[in-house]
Amino acid sequence: MSGIGRSTGDQPRSERVQSLTEDDIQALCEATDAAILDGGGFGWLNVPGRQAMERYFRGLLMVPERMLFVARLDGIIVGAAQLVRPPRNNEAQAMSATLMHLYVAPYARGHGLGRLLLLEAEQCARAMGYQILNLDVRETQEAAIRLFRTFGFYQWGTHPSYARADGRTMRGLFFTKRLQDNERVVPAHPQAASVPIPATGPASVTGHSLTLYPAIDLKDGACVRLRRGEMDDATVYSDDPGAQARAWIAAGCGWLHVVDLNGAFAGRSANRAAIEAIIANATVPVQLGGGLRDLDSIERWLAAGITRVILGSVAVKNPELVRSACRAFPGRIVAGIDARSGQVATEGWAETSDMRAIDLGRRMEDVGVAAIIFTEISRDGMLTGIDIPQTAELADSLSIPVIASGGVGDVEHLRALRAATVTAPGIEGVIVGRALYDGRVDPADALRILS
Repeated sequence: MSGIGRSTGDQPRSERVQSLTEDDIQALCEATDAAILDGGGFGWLNVPGRQAMERYFRGLLMVPERMLFVARLDGIIVGAAQLVRPPRNNEAQAMSATLMHLYVAPYARGHGLGRLLLLEAEQCARAMGYQILNLDVRETQEAAIRLFRTFGFYQWGTHPSYARADGRTMRGLFFTKRLQDNERVVPAHPQAASVPIPATGPASVTGHSLTLYPAIDLKDGACVRLRRGEMDDATVYSDDPGAQARAWIAAGCGWLHVVDLNGAFAGRSANRAAIEAIIANATVPVQLGGGLRDLDSIERWLAAGITRVILGSVAVKNPELVRSACRAFPGRIVAGIDARSGQVATEGWAETSDMRAIDLGRRMEDVGVAAIIFTEISRDGMLTGIDIPQTAELADSLSIPVIASGGVGDVEHLRALRAATVTAPGIEGVIVGRALYDGRVDPADALRILS
């Protein structure tokens, strides 16, 4: 067996299984029944009956082209996924594997088990030499779709009549992901099913890939960086935000992270011209935070070309607004949680509340945000390294992605964060500001380390 995320005790874990005990079979069937009744995660629309389910899984273990992965909570199977290899006569598609039937029982969600299953299957396919991992999913499986996109899967197509359930026809979404940096020929079956899967090499040591978000913080129309969030302690790096956006994109960055600092303090957008210049020059997605306190301003910026908006102080003071925004713009609302020593700060970091970051994260998960950006203010702009323990604790407490922020000063800090994703797979990316502007971190080096 492999075991990404495996640990002793009661920690959630995932693994590939090649045999199942009777207790495992019963737990797996119960988890599958619950997932079917919940409306997705498996091909059945109705629970087929225990005998049929047991026969299915016992037979599955005998199929050479199929590999079964399970998720365990307190040692009990609560979810599963399957990796399907091409048959021996399909040499033309020998480089591709397919992920199917990834689900976690509703009673076991909120522990990051979906991410552990996906990471386990992906790294197994990579270790076996497969170039491409494909999957397809019903459009109604919104949580699964967010998960696949978080892990870098590219949606290449849509089937208009993919499935029929609950009396209606629904679309299917098709995703793919390249697993190897270089193209190379692999046999249709790199390994016999009876051979244990080898360790995944560097990926099992350094964790999964992360998204680099270069920060463009705006004050009085210029690109700046603050120290510890103090507006009076700002360094100006560029007076042309549009040009700065082009520079980060030319360096290979796939996202831009923009914050209207004046807006964060004023409670309304205050750097409109600068933000519009960034949008006009951006050929990659842009996420924007700072001063977004009502649905009108959120809708206005999304309509203007912003991909995701970040809601910070309002998440504490008006969670109903966040809920409404998530309903109106699913997948496009991110919560920014800024904290000092674990306590949430608001109003452009000028005030500290009594709420813990983890508690706010859980509230935001419940209202439907797509991700969390977590910043430890005491480290922001100080180049002393990310607060990895706090970030990992938050990521392990949630089932939505967490983006780390605050403190990156050199490439070793990035390596440490990437390594932390082995045990905290919920960490999705990292925001880097001052270290990129000062040249302490080269964008090419950062992208290579994080990929």
